[in-house]
Amino acid sequence: MFRSLSSRLSAIPSGAGVLFFVQMFSTLGFAVLYSSLVLYATDHLNFTPERAALIMGVFGAFNYGLHLFGGYLGGRFLSNRNLFVGGMLLQVLGCASIAGGTADLLYWGLALFLTGSGLNVTCLNMMLTQRFAPEDNRREAAFLWNYAGMNVGFFIGFTMAGHYQLSKSYTELFVFATLGNVLAIVLALSFWRVLVDINTPLLQASRRDFWQRFVAGIFILLGLVPLLWFLLQHPDGTESLVKLISAGVALSLIVLTVRHSNVPEKRRMWAYLILTLGSLMFWSLYQMAPSGLQLFAVGNVKLELAGVVIAPQWIQNINTVVIVLGGPLLAAWFTRLRTRGWPVDVPQQFAASLVLMGLGFLALPLGIALADGRGQVAFVWLFISYVLQSLGELLISPVGYAMIGRLAPRQYQGVMMGSWMLVTGLASLFAADFSGMVAQPVGSSALSSNPAYATLFTQLGLGSVAVGVLLVFLIPTLRRLIAEPDTSAAAAA
Repeated sequence: MFRSLSSRLSAIPSGAGVLFFVQMFSTLGFAVLYSSLVLYATDHLNFTPERAALIMGVFGAFNYGLHLFGGYLGGRFLSNRNLFVGGMLLQVLGCASIAGGTADLLYWGLALFLTGSGLNVTCLNMMLTQRFAPEDNRREAAFLWNYAGMNVGFFIGFTMAGHYQLSKSYTELFVFATLGNVLAIVLALSFWRVLVDINTPLLQASRRDFWQRFVAGIFILLGLVPLLWFLLQHPDGTESLVKLISAGVALSLIVLTVRHSNVPEKRRMWAYLILTLGSLMFWSLYQMAPSGLQLFAVGNVKLELAGVVIAPQWIQNINTVVIVLGGPLLAAWFTRLRTRGWPVDVPQQFAASLVLMGLGFLALPLGIALADGRGQVAFVWLFISYVLQSLGELLISPVGYAMIGRLAPRQYQGVMMGSWMLVTGLASLFAADFSGMVAQPVGSSALSSNPAYATLFTQLGLGSVAVGVLLVFLIPTLRRLIAEPDTSAAAAA
């Protein structure tokens, strides 16, 4: 047994095992902010729910939007390990600033944290993928383990955030997030040589060019902080700017698709645009979890199960558990279906994910209709909603990046990967818009806000189901667009 374990461990490329734990610790700070930012802003800083939701939307937009920029910097201006550690250091300073407990420190803290988290997430994926040859079939398993490490970090972060939330100990909460980020830095520095970059453009640079790029990269890191600080303080204008940029990117992709000369590739590009538009609906509802849904849970749901008080952040762990346990089970089920001749493919999965998301939101108005005399909704309805949403995520999230590799022409893969990331950031802003539609004046009761929530959740749920059903009708068309050309028939002719 020990010999078998030893052989398995020796087969892991150098650095891949370390990155599992680096991923886990580096996720803690983001998990804390993702699950607690709206509550901290409303409870401690007395922000209105609408403004807190908007700040959360801008937070998500920058976090996901900067991933593409980080992928460009890493390996070109700074090594991936340098950019990762530099980004983690900014996250440490950001969490420490937020722990100061004032609105001014919140904006500086978020600017520092977002610069770090936005740029260094891609570095981890790059460091991991560099450790495998292109034909190495162990890469998929390594990324699954890395994804598991991320979810372990989320579970710990959500759990600890809920623990401190129950006593409103926000300073201690952000100190915990700071320490988690410090541990990621310590681990990366301890295995510094093991995490060296492999085959990046920066390695081909001369010594002088290397240091010029290094200095430029540091200035970019430091320059982004005051820029984000300014934009975070003007969330309305920032939201409009990001939406305008997203519209420009969408228009550019349509123009690229129309002008593309290769007909089979053009068809697959149209399929990508249709599926991406559907995914925007999904992620806009999904991103309501840390804002609108969390405010609803705090004010309108009886957060208690078998006599145990449930912290709002613990609700996020429903998603984490479903993803960790449901992922392998769903993969095995799909394999069985495919062996029996059932064509489970990307269009089907996207359509099913939107229907599941819609059903998840439609469960909430039903819970509201069955609320108690004080308007408090039983926790089981929120639980059902999150389970359905998480099952939808399992269907759409893992296939998204793989879909781009299949549908995007080689010369457009970078642009289309970036636009896919931008969709998640844009969805955060739409989630903030939806979350702000229910006004919650100070002192309002669940009875007074339940009708507005029921209307909003019903409209969003029906909208998602409608888009999912539309994709069902489009499945034959999407399959024709995605299908590879029949080269054997062309050769025979």
